[in-house]
Amino acid sequence: MLFIGVTAMAQTLSAAHADSSSIGTADLSALVLATLFAGAAVYILIAEQPARLMLDDGPLLRHWQESYPRAARMQASLAVLAAVAGGLAFWRRRDPFWLFGAALMLANLPFTLIVIAPVNEALLASSLDQAGAVSRALIERWGALHAWRAGFAVLALAAFAGALVRAR
Repeated sequence: MLFIGVTAMAQTLSAAHADSSSIGTADLSALVLATLFAGAAVYILIAEQPARLMLDDGPLLRHWQESYPRAARMQASLAVLAAVAGGLAFWRRRDPFWLFGAALMLANLPFTLIVIAPVNEALLASSLDQAGAVSRALIERWGALHAWRAGFAVLALAAFAGALVRAR
């Protein structure tokens, strides 16, 4: 739904500026989607995770188990859509900044599936009566790994913004 709104907005901008230096649908979509992903990732990193870690072990584990699946669905969708839009912008403009940004957004998926998934699975499999030092350590580890995803997204956002500036 959000992507459709962003696309409609970008098409309006594109129609107003038909030359090759104008902002295209894929350009604006990649930038907006990467911004949404980066904003969510940074929010989790600097606000949600530190607040969550102030909870006792049981509520800490429960909060993580409740919030993670929701955030994962949203962030996976944003990562894929931003990567596709960045790829389309690269195809249209042939600027390597678009390709670099798209690759960084897409890098979130294998990083999550290979590096973070074992931590996620251990936390999701933990029962609340098992909450303690081990689950807390896993959630702290998850936060450190999540910082990499936020970093990928911020760098992708910078690449997309750089590509737009270079197109002017």
